[in-house]
Amino acid sequence: MWRSTGNCWPHPMSERILVLGAGGFIGRHLVRRLASMGQDVLAVSRRPWPDIPASVEVRLAEPRSPLDFAPLLNGVGTVFHLASSSTPGSTAGHPLDELEANLRPTLALLESLQERPLISLVYVSSAGTLYQPAPDTPSREDSPLLPRSYHGAGKAAAEAFIHAWASQYDGRTTILRPSNVYGPGQLEKGSFGIVPTALGKLRRGEELTVWGDGNIVRDFLYVDDFVALCERVLVTPKARGSRIVNVACGKGTRINDLFGVMELVTGRPLLRRYVAGRGVDAPRADIDPSLARQLFDWTARVDLEQGLQETWRWLNRQTP
Repeated sequence: MWRSTGNCWPHPMSERILVLGAGGFIGRHLVRRLASMGQDVLAVSRRPWPDIPASVEVRLAEPRSPLDFAPLLNGVGTVFHLASSSTPGSTAGHPLDELEANLRPTLALLESLQERPLISLVYVSSAGTLYQPAPDTPSREDSPLLPRSYHGAGKAAAEAFIHAWASQYDGRTTILRPSNVYGPGQLEKGSFGIVPTALGKLRRGEELTVWGDGNIVRDFLYVDDFVALCERVLVTPKARGSRIVNVACGKGTRINDLFGVMELVTGRPLLRRYVAGRGVDAPRADIDPSLARQLFDWTARVDLEQGLQETWRWLNRQTP
């Protein structure tokens, strides 16, 4: 049972945790961490994935309506919503794709949660696709939003709907805005994700196409650090309403400098070809993670070189 402490509700360790998007890159890491904590986990994914912990219940499903979500929420104390099937590039020129792929299922989840106000929601949004870049000023949670892609606009809309749900139905939600999460298990996916794409090219000795001149700045966050923050969120008492938290290492890296670290780690030159930049790519994405430190005593621990070393080792254990 939930116990009230003022306006907060501590997470009951005996209640089930629902992970939506459990078969994705971050979802797989989160499910393993929760299982290792002895949590009761229901993992929902569109497709199966390897190395699922034996204690985890898996449902292969793609819920899209309130009726789809209702049976999944029985006995659940917290929902981690990581499900997403679009990228900034994949939705370019196709705004309805973002509506159908991500926004509609999120709204269906919220409608189902209206009948279950004691369930906490943790929604994984995005930092790099939302903020309006400001020179020499890292983006804080209250910084202006100016999405450059339909994918980012969909994330902003989802956040607004989640806030409205929490306000109307006394919900408790934490919206996490991670920077560029990378690490072992992240597969190449078209041109999305510069780390797996570039390391894959390095492994095969192929040429990498670089959008722009390589001077755009991104914040790279190792996946274990992001999952550690999710764990802190889970065990911290939840206040009524919604709160937004950046999750980032707090240090911007130029893409060309990222390539230099990759070459150092792998001992191989990265062949690259620079082409005209894309309108969906912001020139900078400096993210301020101070609030995560304040609320959850959390700081990213894994630096870029160490994270790339671990990712490269994992990649070389995979069958070509």
